[in-house]
Amino acid sequence: MDKQRKKELADAYAHSFRPMGVYQIRNTANGKVLVRSSMDLEGARNRFEFMKQMNTNTLPELKADWEAHGGGVFEFSELDRIKPREEQLADRSELKKYQDEVDALAELWVEKLQPFGDKGYHKPKG
Repeated sequence: MDKQRKKELADAYAHSFRPMGVYQIRNTANGKVLVRSSMDLEGARNRFEFMKQMNTNTLPELKADWEAHGGGVFEFSELDRIKPREEQLADRSELKKYQDEVDALAELWVEKLQPFGDKGYHKPKG
């Protein structure tokens, strides 16, 4: 593949939308969940799988259970996606307008799942 074609593909990738939305990490040993959002769900899944492979936890909320049970008891699942209104980004700064939507969606999922106390890793607001 020539340099020009590689550059075109890299530019197309840089200006494309990644799947964005909300996911959960669930502890299969005790059923607790951690709800998170991401502007790049595939990237979040890849980071999580890498953490499991390396048995290295970078999520402080999971620290105690990760040490007690190991990374193998945790699973990643997508809860919801936001569909972009356009096909392409004219500029990466356009992603900022989606960040509020992603954050609001995450709050709705936390409200719905109530992942507090024995049900999850979140601390109640208040």
